[in-house]
Amino acid sequence: MNPLWLSHFTATSSIGRGLDQTLAALHQRRAGLMPCAFDTVDLETFIGEVAGVDEVQLPAHLADFDCRNNRLALLGLMQDGFADAVHAAIAKYGAQRIGVFLGTSTSGILQTELAYRRRDATTGAFPADFIYGTTHNTFSVADFTRHYFGLTGPAVVVSSACSSSAKVFASARRMMAAGLIDAALVGGVDSLCLTTLYGFNSLGLISEQACRPFDAQRNGISIGEAAAFALLERTPAHLDADAVLLLGTGESSDAYHMSSPHPDGLGARMAMQDALKMAGLKPADIDYINLHGTATPSNDAAEGKAVTAIFGAATPCSSTKGATGHTLGAAGGVEAVICALALQHGLLPAGLNTRQPDSSLDLDYLLENREQPVARVLSNSFGFGGTNCSLIFGRADNS
Repeated sequence: MNPLWLSHFTATSSIGRGLDQTLAALHQRRAGLMPCAFDTVDLETFIGEVAGVDEVQLPAHLADFDCRNNRLALLGLMQDGFADAVHAAIAKYGAQRIGVFLGTSTSGILQTELAYRRRDATTGAFPADFIYGTTHNTFSVADFTRHYFGLTGPAVVVSSACSSSAKVFASARRMMAAGLIDAALVGGVDSLCLTTLYGFNSLGLISEQACRPFDAQRNGISIGEAAAFALLERTPAHLDADAVLLLGTGESSDAYHMSSPHPDGLGARMAMQDALKMAGLKPADIDYINLHGTATPSNDAAEGKAVTAIFGAATPCSSTKGATGHTLGAAGGVEAVICALALQHGLLPAGLNTRQPDSSLDLDYLLENREQPVARVLSNSFGFGGTNCSLIFGRADNS
């Protein structure tokens, strides 16, 4: 199948709402991580919280979907004229010919946490206004999105931990190749909740400082939240030179350990190699790698070994999680948008907070921004259980 066109895309995270704010934050090397003051959480850590989510109001006819995750989704959909682009696609293809493929990990768990506090003191029953199916349920964010736009085509949520919203690009590509749809709304939404913060803390994976991916002294993640979306269409005959294309996808599974990657990055290598093969590219054709880079000792070490095994030490790379935090199920989508901005603006973003890159990992890790022409980039997203996905994006004038 030919490359797919990202005709529109947008991202909302702790570093900004929409493309302009996101790009400005990358240029200014401004992070969105702040000491945690979320809800009742009592942890010494930093988080990437999106301001204003609680003030978002869902349309009255979609009130049953009201939860933090869907409010964040709506906030993201309202940026950069993305909703207008979806409506235009509906007019072009028909509501039944556009698929919805979204990634999330926590979905609306916060809504259940809040409801749990209001249980009946005698029976333990949840309050009557708690609706699991349209809030906590993993499918909720896709169901909300399809109802919001009136879409009637296939709708899928991928929940494969931190690779979720990268894998949706591959899922949509397969369905378009099969001729079942003509366009796809892809992306990811993940919002803050107590389960995530206390859960990762119980695993000893939370850093007390703002996370430092690939630093010699890295000691854990900083959790963030985000919403990112792209509209995938088949590539038309004529495109602007800086149009962004999805050139290749690669997926693999370590099947090594439930919460640790293969120590030599075996699954990561397989995903990157498959993405290169689909795109018909050699490692030397990639100008920048957006690393998964969670800032945990084992994950960064495994990914570093995998990258070096394929690309050597010459390809510039960085993790942007030092800016946004680890947005879990939304990470693949957010970092796909960052890669698209890198292609369009010739910006290789620095990895923030990293002071001394781990000398045991032979990488060209960016401590400062680089501005140069960028033709093709690779983005890695790896999740618990060894679920791996690599995406390759390119400019239209180099593809």
